[in-house]
Amino acid sequence: MKLSSIILAFIFIFQSVGLKPSDLIQLDELIEHAQFHNKEYGDNLFVFISKHYGSLKADHNKAHQEEKKDHEQLPFQHNMHINNIVFLALVTSQKPQIVTLDFLDSKPHIFFYQESFSSMYYNSILQPPRLI
Repeated sequence: MKLSSIILAFIFIFQSVGLKPSDLIQLDELIEHAQFHNKEYGDNLFVFISKHYGSLKADHNKAHQEEKKDHEQLPFQHNMHINNIVFLALVTSQKPQIVTLDFLDSKPHIFFYQESFSSMYYNSILQPPRLI
């Protein structure tokens, strides 16, 4: 039970962030490409992420067209668009009828304490209310 709850929680987290299972499979390409950038350009991890996912992405793509195939294989490159369109059309030839609800008058109940037996705990605070 705990394992299934944990797995379900991770699925919800991944879906809410927009991760796909293919992104997790492509993590090895991300590591390989990061190592390539470290050897070729001397980029650290933060510069690599900025070049592929951040503010330097457009400049890096223009300057290194030969790496385009490698860039397409990196994870988290998909564009996610969620469109929720709600359309409600009410087409009737009749006027809508207004229905009124009649509420029943209810009597207020009077609760009080009625001693039906004698007890040593006569002055006790905890006595149940009685309905007439």
